[in-house]
Amino acid sequence: MTRIANKFADLKSQGKSAFVSYIMAGDPDYDTTLEIMKGLPSAGVDIIELGAPFTDPMADGSTIQLAGQRALASGMTLNKTLSMVSNFRETDDITPIVLMGYYNPIYNHGVEKFLFDAKKAGVDGMIVVDLPPEEDAELCIPAGKAGLDFIRLATPTTDARRLPKLLPNTSGFIYYVAVTGVTGSGSADAKAVGVEINRLKESTDLPIVVGFGINTPEAARDMASHADGAVVGSAIVSKIAAGDSVSDVLSFVKSLADGAHSA
Repeated sequence: MTRIANKFADLKSQGKSAFVSYIMAGDPDYDTTLEIMKGLPSAGVDIIELGAPFTDPMADGSTIQLAGQRALASGMTLNKTLSMVSNFRETDDITPIVLMGYYNPIYNHGVEKFLFDAKKAGVDGMIVVDLPPEEDAELCIPAGKAGLDFIRLATPTTDARRLPKLLPNTSGFIYYVAVTGVTGSGSADAKAVGVEINRLKESTDLPIVVGFGINTPEAARDMASHADGAVVGSAIVSKIAAGDSVSDVLSFVKSLADGAHSA
């Protein structure tokens, strides 16, 4: 079993939902991100979603766009992002890491080389939001063969005709986007999300986590009560952008994790 599968199995045995935290690699700099990353498991994070900075992040709102710009300005690259994962793995071989980003940097790195390098670094899965299932042969299928989970997004507009096209090569978990829009936009409606999660569960046995529009411990709890996990990104990135200390960022993350785990 993969680290991701093991984590969900362990949480299920405890009757808990997962808490997934997103941070941008290199924001505001390499050392600070790595320090925060190393502190996330102790703060209650079950799965780390690590953003790979890109110049044109079309799924992200201004908060994460600006985080990517800060990271790029600090000299962050895809190679350095993978190095960060390797550094993290020196002291943690358990916590799953999902790389979230866009296809252009991977394509420029070379797909085969990227998959080899990512697996060697200790990446467990990836979310590449600008590769639809029609392009599965490009990265998704090779990723599976390399032992990396390819996590797909489902949205409020993913209807009964579209959903069957998303599922065949998806692994790890399904990431349900709780709002129609980019990251950090609006607040998710837990009741509406619950209806959609039930619909998705009729078509897949994969765990389903909910992200976008979750920014408080209460919201994390409400979303996690309907799903197998909750993701928070922009609210955490906002704390980093404000210059909060690492300990303050991790304290905020712990409050979110406690919320999700209390579902």
